[in-house]
Amino acid sequence: MNKFWPIFFMFWPILAIVSFVIAPGMDWWFPGPAMSPLGEQIDNLFYLILVIVAVTFVGTHVALGYVLWRGVDNKDQKAWFSHGSHNLEILWSIAPAGILMFISLYQLDVWMEFRVKTHFPEGTTPVAEVTARQFEWRIRYPAPGKKLMTTPQSDDLYTVNDLHVPFGRPVSIRLRSMDVQHAFFLPELRVKQDAVPGAVIPVWFEASKPGEYDLTCAELCGWGHYKMRGRVFAENESGFEQYLETLQAEQNFDGVTQPEHTGAQIAEYGIEDSQ
Repeated sequence: MNKFWPIFFMFWPILAIVSFVIAPGMDWWFPGPAMSPLGEQIDNLFYLILVIVAVTFVGTHVALGYVLWRGVDNKDQKAWFSHGSHNLEILWSIAPAGILMFISLYQLDVWMEFRVKTHFPEGTTPVAEVTARQFEWRIRYPAPGKKLMTTPQSDDLYTVNDLHVPFGRPVSIRLRSMDVQHAFFLPELRVKQDAVPGAVIPVWFEASKPGEYDLTCAELCGWGHYKMRGRVFAENESGFEQYLETLQAEQNFDGVTQPEHTGAQIAEYGIEDSQ
């Protein structure tokens, strides 16, 4: 029992190291690799902070366990009492402050690139306006061949929960909230931005590869928060334009002439398979 506490404090760093090693293979890590250039930078920041925290955590616990172990084995040696050390207090105040300052300065470029509009990648084009509301994502596109305007136009296109964007180039959305605060979250792309009532917030991202990505709300917004899910479809330029044209035909359907494809068919099967 005398060595319980030394073993106790030594156990946790060992468990932490083992957990870090097996976590990726057990799917206890990120939801897959980052699927955007910005996401890769964010992952690098995460790993940097993880290394700093892990070294600090393991080091302090190993030191604490060692001191306790030595104390158990030296029962005849009297403890040394100290009323404090001014030099040590300065050291353990300056060291954490320096580490935090380093992290804050190191991540500034990534932060500005994502959050500051003047630092968005060159050529970033708005493709849609996304309005969050309990409990869905309402999406407004411009008509094919036109630019997204700040106010709704008579020929704008509308859909719910399915956001289509081109891949391989930076695009942006105009994020709004119709009721309470929500959070636009693309886990695979590492994009997260609160949707605040009364504010229009530009959000840019770039999907590195074509595919279907999860769109979720990461802010508790009411009883139906759990079902506020959508999908982001990253596709080539022709596929994106084809989707807008199909959505336009579907929206302008007069009830007599059947549109060639429906937006739901394209979202589910792709353009070629929906034929």
